[in-house]
Amino acid sequence: MKKVEIGHGSGGKLTKELVENLFLKYFSSPALHKLSDSTYAPGFNKLAITTDSYVVQPLFFPGGNIGKLAVSGTVNDLTVGGALPKYLTAGFIIEEGFPLEELEKIVSTMAETAKEAGVEIVAGDTKVVEKGKCDGVYINTAGVGQVVRELSPKLIKPGDKVIVTGTIGDHGIAISLAREEFELETTLESDCAPLNSLLVSLFELPGLRFMRDPTRGGLATVLVEVCESAGLGALLYEEKIPVREDVKFVCDMLGYDPLYLANEGKAVVIVSPEDSQRALEILRSHPLGKNAQLIGEITQDPHVLLKTEVGGMRRLELLEEDSLPRIC
Repeated sequence: MKKVEIGHGSGGKLTKELVENLFLKYFSSPALHKLSDSTYAPGFNKLAITTDSYVVQPLFFPGGNIGKLAVSGTVNDLTVGGALPKYLTAGFIIEEGFPLEELEKIVSTMAETAKEAGVEIVAGDTKVVEKGKCDGVYINTAGVGQVVRELSPKLIKPGDKVIVTGTIGDHGIAISLAREEFELETTLESDCAPLNSLLVSLFELPGLRFMRDPTRGGLATVLVEVCESAGLGALLYEEKIPVREDVKFVCDMLGYDPLYLANEGKAVVIVSPEDSQRALEILRSHPLGKNAQLIGEITQDPHVLLKTEVGGMRRLELLEEDSLPRIC
């Protein structure tokens, strides 16, 4: 009998197979079949909804904790779908014996992050399981937003530009180092943050096609999935992709690829050539987008290719599984 593997939760090839071969086999809503981070509620054209669960380890890490991650991630899923986030729900599964002081820190951080993002937590649920049945605390959040722009891979055209809003791989490496598996000293923090204040100004651009936050599976996975949905490809330039020097150092030492590392405070933006420079100006005027870069363009050839710094060409594909599980 086949069993669920840790890779089924990685956001890569195994996740895709699980979703398409099992969940979509029984859940037949056309809205779900779009496989987007959020979806437009059927019959409610101006309503976007999303849900996500968070099982990150460790619960506290440089730059945030599971509470900040839960609010930010759901806010971001709504925003990249073209919606203004409005309301969240929060469900907690808590392990017996979990310190109340730590739980309060998580909940207070959620409240602070929600206030920062301008959303309200309006409903919730709490379950407690026996000691050893849960790894501290798990959180599920659902979000509702008001649709402003309908964005879709189907809007993408050859020649459109690919922009990333900042340095990639920060969250994945911060989590890896926080697990104390390696004795490395660094000031690196997770980029975990709600992005609605950064991205909503892009809604006014006529040439805005698509956005997504590159969480599990990272930048490469997002672009492979998006291009597959659009029936197109992309050409990326390695020298243009922003990566912090300390992230590069850790990746080189441990064999990670920053293109596939998780981010929790970045977005991939696909926009028409005419609006690409304006998009960069908008992003760079905000503290969360000061390192935004145009990293490539959409092509007719249905492959995602990376032109390396030494001039070679590398094809990017979905990985079987993530080298860093439980990063969100």
